[in-house]
Amino acid sequence: MIRNVVRGLAATGVIAAAMMIPDQAFASPPKTETVVFAGGCFWGVQAVFQHVKGVISATSGYAGGTVDKPGYEEVSTGRTGHAESVRVVFDPSKVTFADLMRVFFSVAHDPTELNRQGPDVGTQYRSAIFYLTDEQRDMAEAYIAQLNMSHLYRTKIVTQVQKLNGFYRAEDYHQDYATLHPTQPYIAINDLPKIAELKKAFPTFYTDKLAAHD
Repeated sequence: MIRNVVRGLAATGVIAAAMMIPDQAFASPPKTETVVFAGGCFWGVQAVFQHVKGVISATSGYAGGTVDKPGYEEVSTGRTGHAESVRVVFDPSKVTFADLMRVFFSVAHDPTELNRQGPDVGTQYRSAIFYLTDEQRDMAEAYIAQLNMSHLYRTKIVTQVQKLNGFYRAEDYHQDYATLHPTQPYIAINDLPKIAELKKAFPTFYTDKLAAHD
């Protein structure tokens, strides 16, 4: 299903349009910046951002909930309010927040699926951007509005834009999962096509050298 979604996005011009989002401009860029993305199972989202140049680390975890230090089993019930998420630390002099949004909306997931992503269903798989700064919030809201007005997607984007109120690192076995298990059917069907599309659609962003995780 993910493979079809990616092909559909390319066919409708979403990837091309995403590439036109304006770059951030910093008079004096900070050394690093952080944002948290949620877009379905964190295995694939982490793998995509680990292949983006300028990303220093991409760490799987949980955000957006009301329970302190949740574990995978708790989050999987959907009762903690958390979403499977990826904390991305990046160098804004090499890749901007705008660039990361291009990747997130066009390659990493389908932002029109409500509380699900491909075969995974539940609020823990919702689409969200958890921002750390007002600038990130404003840019994310403006970009979503731009994409909705463009009608490049057949249905409205459901991505939430929320202030980060805490990020909890996922268990060790979830880190680098797609890289460590490339032949697992779930990874081969749902996640490897995302990485291939990243390389095809954004060749200047792509790198074979994986970013670390915290």
